[in-house]
Amino acid sequence: MRSRRERHPTAARVLSLTVTVLAAVLVLAALVLPNTVAGLGPAKFVRLPGEAVIGAAVLLALPRRPRVVLAAVSGVVLGAMTVLNLLDMGFNQYLGRSFNVILDWELFGDARSYLEDSLGRGATLAAVAGVITLVLLLLVLPALSMVRLAELLARHPATATRGTLIAGVVWITCSSLGLQPAGVPIASARTAEALKIQARRVSSTLKDEAEFRKVARVDAFGNTPGSQLVPDLRGKDVVFTFIESYGRSAIEDPLMAPGVDRTLAARTRALDKAGFHARSGWLTSATYGGSSWLGHSTTMSGLWISNQQRYRTVMASDHLSLTEAFKKTGAFDTVGVMPGVQKGWPEQKWYGLDKVYNAFQLGYRGPKFSWSTMPDQYALQQYQERVHSKPPTAGRSRMSLLILTSSHQPWAPIPKAVGWDQLGDGSVFKDIQAAGAKPADVIADTTRSRQEYGKSIQYSVTALTEWLERYGSKDTVLVFLGDHQPNARVSGNHASRDVPVSIVAKDPRMLDKVAGWGWTDGLRPAHDAPVWKMSAFRDRFLTAFGSTPHPRKG
Repeated sequence: MRSRRERHPTAARVLSLTVTVLAAVLVLAALVLPNTVAGLGPAKFVRLPGEAVIGAAVLLALPRRPRVVLAAVSGVVLGAMTVLNLLDMGFNQYLGRSFNVILDWELFGDARSYLEDSLGRGATLAAVAGVITLVLLLLVLPALSMVRLAELLARHPATATRGTLIAGVVWITCSSLGLQPAGVPIASARTAEALKIQARRVSSTLKDEAEFRKVARVDAFGNTPGSQLVPDLRGKDVVFTFIESYGRSAIEDPLMAPGVDRTLAARTRALDKAGFHARSGWLTSATYGGSSWLGHSTTMSGLWISNQQRYRTVMASDHLSLTEAFKKTGAFDTVGVMPGVQKGWPEQKWYGLDKVYNAFQLGYRGPKFSWSTMPDQYALQQYQERVHSKPPTAGRSRMSLLILTSSHQPWAPIPKAVGWDQLGDGSVFKDIQAAGAKPADVIADTTRSRQEYGKSIQYSVTALTEWLERYGSKDTVLVFLGDHQPNARVSGNHASRDVPVSIVAKDPRMLDKVAGWGWTDGLRPAHDAPVWKMSAFRDRFLTAFGSTPHPRKG
């Protein structure tokens, strides 16, 4: 290397200068990097980070060995903060919240499974390898850059000291005066603030765990005897259904709403003609973009289950779920149809389900539709054949919980409806799946993702309401709702967390029970229809249908 530098001194100087500049750019960019996609912009990267000024002053004061060690450690920490900022970007974009370093590691397994189902094993392995490589580079390169810059400061102490003093004065002046050209402060302390936020997040997470355990032990209906739960639904065929990612955006976004609204209007008319009537409102989901189980458990528990820690706490508790309330009466058989469940599901006990049909127990022999194991229409027909058409245990009614998955991202390919008597074992969907859009094409195109999302909601709502029109009876009471909004690429960076919820029945007395809720007639809730937190639904539903509170206070 020395001989090369001697033979090509100009090229060596240019290369050295280039590497130094790149090191400085990398460090400065990492120090001011925002943690949201919406926050990215050129103005965010021309700020003066206070951490750089303080770091330079400290490094100048240290002898060589401590200086190198501190620079390397600081670089690794800066790289780790960069990784956390990028994770925040991804989580904010897809789940509407920041990454939690205590709770969210286990979600990477779900993310890998989702990618494998959507893009295939080869693409997933490549993506995982790319992410691992990126993380290693983000940890190593800032460390090397910091060491190089520290050595540069040490070689030119006088110039470095003057520059550090000038930068410090500029930072203090800009901070004191609050100078913000283009609305972005010149003086930045982004990394220091991010460290404080992460520390507070860890502290609040640990504190929340203890507090939520106390909250979960309190239950307005925890001591209610079975004889006093849902007496007004005895003899009814009650069906609770979640439609994946069915959010307010599907009904009100200018691009997606026209098609979805036409479907809701058409299906309302068809149900009216069949003797069914509906009322609809809004619930604010505890989750956004994904983690559907948080929405399901929030609705059924009456508790705000907004993270995995709370979910585990509730699943291990005896807090009464809405579905368990039906089992507790002794007057209902309880069954679940879960085409998205592909492994053991211990939550069955907490939900109070006598029997659960998972993805492998519905006889499907057709192709997967990306993440979705089978089309909703097929899952509903199997529910009809295996459960709904069979009489419940003598003297009992039935309560069912269905989770429909065809509207799960990436919304490609989307199933198409076939004749109900043509479904068979699902092989009929092979050509439909093969002719559908490719997940990679839709994921890469925001406009197309939004369009396909709207179509998937139309498909799911149509399949469910056609099933009701075809197989429902005078005793059927259908409650269906979304579990969360679609991710920010579809719903936008400032979308609400609201989802539609509808109750449909032939028996007018059933809708009379909820007349005081102020919900909109039909399947489409009005823009100004009441909005409740999703956690309010359990108690309101139990109360509306005659349940008597007997609180358990923990």
